[in-house]
Amino acid sequence: MEHNIKVAGTTCFSEHTKRGLTCEKRSCRLWMESAADLNCCVIASNRGEHTLQEIGDVFGVTRMRICQIEKIILGKLEKDETVTEAV
Repeated sequence: MEHNIKVAGTTCFSEHTKRGLTCEKRSCRLWMESAADLNCCVIASNRGEHTLQEIGDVFGVTRMRICQIEKIILGKLEKDETVTEAV
């Protein structure tokens, strides 16, 4: 059952955490299949560090694929940092 209640000054993930409710809004870009994290990427990331294997399991890919994505992201961040320093 999907609820579309809007509460000013809060976020859906903070409300789900506060109430211990699993998110059912599969159309949300932050939704993921993980009951332990109330189906929310933000809640999962707030729990702390995760292994590449754990991340891969959540998204249905191998740890090697997560490693590849991590390297791409870090490369983009380093490139962006270099541009920022030049300005």
